[in-house]
Amino acid sequence: MNDNPQPEPLTLHAADGYPLGGFVWRHRTRSIDGEPRALAIVNAATSVRCRYYFRFAAWLHRHGWDVLVYDYRGIGESRPARLVQLDASWLDWGERDFEAVLHYAREAFPGQPVDVVAHSIGGLVTGLAPSAATIRRVFTVGAQYAHWRDYAPRTRLPMLLKWHVAMPLLTQLCGYFPAARLGWMEDTPRGVALSWSRSRARFEDTYVRAPIARSPEARAALVQRLAAFTAPILAVSITDDPFGTIAAIERLLSYFTHAPHTHLRIAPEQIGVKAIGHFAFFHSRFETQLWPLALHWLRAGAASPEYVAPRNRSTVLFKTNSAIVRGQRPTEEPS
Repeated sequence: MNDNPQPEPLTLHAADGYPLGGFVWRHRTRSIDGEPRALAIVNAATSVRCRYYFRFAAWLHRHGWDVLVYDYRGIGESRPARLVQLDASWLDWGERDFEAVLHYAREAFPGQPVDVVAHSIGGLVTGLAPSAATIRRVFTVGAQYAHWRDYAPRTRLPMLLKWHVAMPLLTQLCGYFPAARLGWMEDTPRGVALSWSRSRARFEDTYVRAPIARSPEARAALVQRLAAFTAPILAVSITDDPFGTIAAIERLLSYFTHAPHTHLRIAPEQIGVKAIGHFAFFHSRFETQLWPLALHWLRAGAASPEYVAPRNRSTVLFKTNSAIVRGQRPTEEPS
């Protein structure tokens, strides 16, 4: 077996004709041990290039999955020549881009189960696609939609100033958010920057003002689409992630009313490290410590044996050292 499989470049088109770039790791056969081989799709965090997830994708491929990573419109392989001319919001990333990927999956991987690994906004994106009913299982990391009141208390003020003051101001000046030159993330379409900076306690209320406005009926339809999602979700959050607080993770999960879900919260000290944060889960240094959580969930639809999966879909799991406490919701994050 090739321990370093190389992905194939991929270009597909959304229903509106927009070209999306990505990469796919394929096996020669569509079955494994007599069963259809699963396809895993990675839905990235906001304005994080799909290449960031290459090592994780190749690792999943070595463990039996076909894997597809792609960039949302405006980002990385899917960036147009002039970003200032692109109108795209978080809703477009789900309703158009991820939907296009699901259509491609049905055509290119017929009969194969589809799993999703979603990072940050990728969790919301997953539920927005009209074809999301075709998904078998979902594994999320730090999945939320950046409502500022949910940020960790110790970092809330600087994050509020950065993402809800500076970002919309720079976006208004430039016509897009020039994040790359600031070293914050990839340059970002105007509508995505506004989706983030205007994010409300109810995510659909973000879309009440131009240029990203949706009608009341369209906003209600978004909520109904998330409620109709039924694939089981394992939502992992990290205690030192300033975005992925308990309140933030639970706020998004509350929309998936018909999807069995488990919230598993992990502290860096549990695995003998000082920090993990919002991004490091996908670093290769956690291949043996954290990545098996995703593997076991996608393979078996259950939490890893070291955790006890709750029967009640709304139960949150908190693991402290070797003890597991069910159903307790701390009122604030550790400092």
